[in-house]
Amino acid sequence: MYMSGRNVLRRAAAFKSAVVVLCLLSAAAIAEAESWNGIEPFKSRRDDVLKILGKPVHEGESGTLRFEVAGGIVTISFVDAKFVNTKKLRPDLAGTVLEIVLQHESSSSTPESMKLLNNKAFARDETGKAAIFRNTKDGIVYTFLEGRLKTTRYTFSDAQLGRARK
Repeated sequence: MYMSGRNVLRRAAAFKSAVVVLCLLSAAAIAEAESWNGIEPFKSRRDDVLKILGKPVHEGESGTLRFEVAGGIVTISFVDAKFVNTKKLRPDLAGTVLEIVLQHESSSSTPESMKLLNNKAFARDETGKAAIFRNTKDGIVYTFLEGRLKTTRYTFSDAQLGRARK
């Protein structure tokens, strides 16, 4: 089958456009924050959290919700008007999930088992018996106490914070 030069150029241009769109879409997917159990910072709202986790065991004065889950406790905090103003965010983000904190009761996970020691995506801080591994690009922080995973924090990613600003 013969194609004219013009048709070849059109198909090549269409192919290049498709590749660019796919690259942009995959980059956007990578830039999102980590989610936990379908709950995602700056996206999920209180109703979403209650649908997923049910009734909380405790509700804090600031609106935080605490739930008992397999392996520990999860505390979820929400974006409030003060945070919106301080960080100069879009007002529609008030009421979305700010942070998800999992407190692990008896995790056997270690920085070694989670392959964090040589993972350049994580910045490492150590103080006494605690080691903290932060990945602000993805919005996740692991805290280890005496070598064992104690908390996992899911929060907004750097890219989400940039897009959330007014």
